[in-house]
Amino acid sequence: MATGSAAAGRWTFSRRKTHNYIENKRQICYLCVYMRYLLNFAVWFALFWTPAMIAPAWAGSALRGPVAASVERVIDGDTVKMRAQIWIDQELVISVRLAGVDAPELFRPKCAVEKDRAREAKIFVEEFLSSGTAVLRDVAYGKYAGRVVARIEVAGSDLGEALVAEGLAVNGARGAWCSGA
Repeated sequence: MATGSAAAGRWTFSRRKTHNYIENKRQICYLCVYMRYLLNFAVWFALFWTPAMIAPAWAGSALRGPVAASVERVIDGDTVKMRAQIWIDQELVISVRLAGVDAPELFRPKCAVEKDRAREAKIFVEEFLSSGTAVLRDVAYGKYAGRVVARIEVAGSDLGEALVAEGLAVNGARGAWCSGA
């Protein structure tokens, strides 16, 4: 059986071409071994070293504070977007939900009374935080991603307590804002 020429669509392999093919295959195998070691190291590093660097053993799930923060904007009566200084020249913009209080919902109210009370609460919070700076205490992860739960203080006065004292929020669970309507 004769082998064809390159022009006829068939290739004749010489010993040199076969040798190059085997060398290329060896190089690919060495590359696979190298990539396997690199992948094993990356997995090991991600599982064992990275958590230790991000959250040291002494760090808990809450930060007692005080954490200096500036007000970006008031979202509603119990949520404020703030810029917290977490380290020297390191700031984080995050939504902060007031701990332990519930204010009326501004964006999905169940009735007109709740919407009106929510506007009053938002105006009160804007006036309370009008200095632009505040202190966060007892900061913990919220149940929604990208939000924390904390106490907000301005000049020693607690925002949550002030809202409750004004009747614009309730302690603890959800308030019944529409029960009188």
